[in-house]
Amino acid sequence: MEDWAKAAQEKWEGNAGSWHSRSEEMWLTGSRKQILPFVEKHVKKASHIGDLGCGDGAGSHLLRQAGYEVTGMDFSNNMIDLAKRYEEEDLRFVQGDLTSMPFHDHAFNGVMAINSIEWVEDPLKALKEVERVVAPGGYIVIGLLGPTAHPRENAFPRLTGGKAVCNTMMPWELVKLSNELGWEAVDEEWVFKKGVKGDVVTGLDHELKQALSFMTLFMFTSSG
Repeated sequence: MEDWAKAAQEKWEGNAGSWHSRSEEMWLTGSRKQILPFVEKHVKKASHIGDLGCGDGAGSHLLRQAGYEVTGMDFSNNMIDLAKRYEEEDLRFVQGDLTSMPFHDHAFNGVMAINSIEWVEDPLKALKEVERVVAPGGYIVIGLLGPTAHPRENAFPRLTGGKAVCNTMMPWELVKLSNELGWEAVDEEWVFKKGVKGDVVTGLDHELKQALSFMTLFMFTSSG
């Protein structure tokens, strides 16, 4: 395993317990509460969704409750162990790497990758893998950390020659890569910190909203 991947995996193996203590609240009332409604706007119920970077499985569980078949995947074995508490019919979990996933081509009707592309050394390679496992024309939901997100501190060591485990890809960069892959942009929403009020962002264009965001939610369809 390459140094970057090993360091990222070790970080999340160590953070699994802390994440699990907060994840359900994040999905229900916190920074991730917009995600499920965002998915439901476009992706038909009963679709098979791959939750790529599923963490402790809380989001996968909510997707299953909403009427989707879900397969969750995470880099961290400790996260998968936590996620398996949720396993039931049409909800399963596997350990895997975003840059080399253990799924056959076109395995899913849609995929969701929330704050997971940021943790790979080669985002383009990961996005090509995402495209491989989704059916032609299938929906791709990506939640990308914005400039105001606290987890970006994991990239700071790169400034002093240290080992970074977060690639700090900006939302506009994801848009550029998606264009190069031929994906079609379907929808976009922004998650802001509590201090950013609605009247502050009203009328701003996409780039400025991205610049203020904690997380930008993207909905694409694959080129097939």
